[in-house]
Amino acid sequence: MFKKIAIVLLVAVGGFLAFAATRPDTYRVERTTAIEAPAVVVFGNVDNFKTWSAWSPWDKMDPHMQKTFSGPDKGVGAAYAWQGNEKVGKGSMTITGIEAPSRATYRLEFLEPFAAVATTNFIIAAQGEKNSTITWAMDGDNNFVGKIFSVFMNMDKSIGGDFERGLAALKILAESQAKTLAEEAAAAKAKAESDAAATVKAQAEADAAKAAAEAEAAEAAKGKGKGKR
Repeated sequence: MFKKIAIVLLVAVGGFLAFAATRPDTYRVERTTAIEAPAVVVFGNVDNFKTWSAWSPWDKMDPHMQKTFSGPDKGVGAAYAWQGNEKVGKGSMTITGIEAPSRATYRLEFLEPFAAVATTNFIIAAQGEKNSTITWAMDGDNNFVGKIFSVFMNMDKSIGGDFERGLAALKILAESQAKTLAEEAAAAKAKAESDAAATVKAQAEADAAKAAAEAEAAEAAKGKGKGKR
């Protein structure tokens, strides 16, 4: 009886492992959203890890997550390591490529709850001067353990949901920043125009005063000339 059960279990395990081996060797998770903000404004929120807390979906999963920053503040070589609760796990990211303001590439290394390495990209495409689209993508290899894991977890649905929440928060942030910059630019333009108008008015008043003074002086000189005669 036990022998038969053992054989059934071995066959079941063997069948499961064989099925897992047929899973794809690679995976890709990708999400895109449109943002009413210039590409440079959007890019400024993804090339510096210290700005991620304003929109990152993982920060919201664990507000007490421990973070360590190393390397430059932004650009190639900037690195960020985290350790948090079971929802965010433990890992690190390093910026490996920058093409401002259109692309940022990262090496992503998960340590917990499972070990894996992936490449992530933010691809930003300008849509005119005031709008853009951003694509957040992650590509990785599925080793055998990863294939087994993929049987129980759909990476696209799991990670894709995080990407969607992150992009939604980034959209709100970047559009708010773009609105503030536009308001500041409009205020600066209005002030410059007001200052220019004030300068023109002051110059016109000065010219009029000078002309009046010259006319008065000329009239006075004319009167003195008549008196001598």
